Amino acid sequence: MKVVIIGSGAGGLTVASHIRKFSKKAEIIVVTLENQVAYSQCAIPYVIGGEIESFEEIVMHTPEYYGERGIKIITDSEVFEVVSSENYVRYRPKDTQTSIKNGFNEILSYDYLVIATGGSPFIPPVEGTNLNGVFKVRTIEDGEKIKSWAEKSKKAVVVGAGAIGLELGYGLKQLSIDVTVTEMLSQILPRSLDPDMAIKVQAYLESVGVNIILERALDNISGDEKAETVVVGNKRVDADLVILSTGIRPSVELAKQAGCAIGSMGVTVNERMETSVTNIYAVGDCVEVYDGITGQKTVSPFGTTAVRQGKVAAKNIIGRNAIFRPVFNSVVSKIGELEIGAVGLTEISANLNGIEVIIGRSRALTKARYYPGCKPIDIKLVCNPRGKILGCQIIAKETVAERVDTMALAIAKGVKCDEITEMEFSYAPPVSMVVDPIVLAAEDALDKINS
Repeated sequence: MKVVIIGSGAGGLTVASHIRKFSKKAEIIVVTLENQVAYSQCAIPYVIGGEIESFEEIVMHTPEYYGERGIKIITDSEVFEVVSSENYVRYRPKDTQTSIKNGFNEILSYDYLVIATGGSPFIPPVEGTNLNGVFKVRTIEDGEKIKSWAEKSKKAVVVGAGAIGLELGYGLKQLSIDVTVTEMLSQILPRSLDPDMAIKVQAYLESVGVNIILERALDNISGDEKAETVVVGNKRVDADLVILSTGIRPSVELAKQAGCAIGSMGVTVNERMETSVTNIYAVGDCVEVYDGITGQKTVSPFGTTAVRQGKVAAKNIIGRNAIFRPVFNSVVSKIGELEIGAVGLTEISANLNGIEVIIGRSRALTKARYYPGCKPIDIKLVCNPRGKILGCQIIAKETVAERVDTMALAIAKGVKCDEITEMEFSYAPPVSMVVDPIVLAAEDALDKINS
């Protein structure tokens, strides 16, 4: 069995390593545009901000590591053609002009093909995005360029106030750079938080000196060869460093060329991660998935999702049955001292889907009030009128991730607020309250349901 994998992100390498885990005989080849593989994209902002010392520290494994395990990694190369009717792909060095000039044209046949092409940064169609000092952020190479440029910068603008944009904004501020984060919508973190929770994060960022501009789209970037000014909604902001953190778009070109069905959000796959073309699978940011609450198609551009999909694809390729379930898009971020987490529907997304909701809230402490170092925690539960939990948002300076994970399981299992109030939670003064803040939020929702 010969498996060719296009892409060396979390999804592609998970497929490779798990096929090898279950099969010692399979021939596995990964083709990637990158020089470095198996690294954490999510850690890039923390290296730029200096919380992590170097980019080398976020690289888990090298191509040689995989080679020793019988997985061939072809780096700095792009697959430019998929001929699914004859089960082969063609690739060349990513220096396209040189490879075309030299007539480079390598063919790889396959029994199974895995498309793990990820997503490409969305570059707004405005003037000036090609100026020196303007960067996207997706790869270690991008991060290295930003970090080098930031060393000589005084004013930076980050376009886009999602988690990555805010992490970058805070990180650049730690380098003593004057930072402005802009967002075309009316709040930061619009995908994860409701406005009443987002404003708490915004207040924290502004308290540490990060400027926030909302409801202004990027009009243009101007300068003489390098960025000097950013215009958002007719407001001019001086900047010698601009980072476009404006989201990603699924890279579906090769899947489309292979004849795979493409949906409104990405490559169409079934629960086994199979595309519409026999023996071709797809995983990661390039595929569309189903929302576990609304049942609608969505995207889930997270490393955790890609890893789970990679495991499912690998098991099915080697003959073990596995399925990928709909997502609830658990997300957590740490910006400075603040942790932000969310899972499931926000109040706004529920309303947009025509779902009536009840809101439960709690503002409590992360540990016993008398224990030194206890910190405030804000929790918002989104429930339906029968008390079934549909979403949760949490902001605190500690213990957010574990509570979000608890709520992810609760939502997946259809738990109701009354069941949360009856659950057994652990307690010790240094680490928790005797009544968990999640229970307090559930009780608040029940009071409203029963009133």
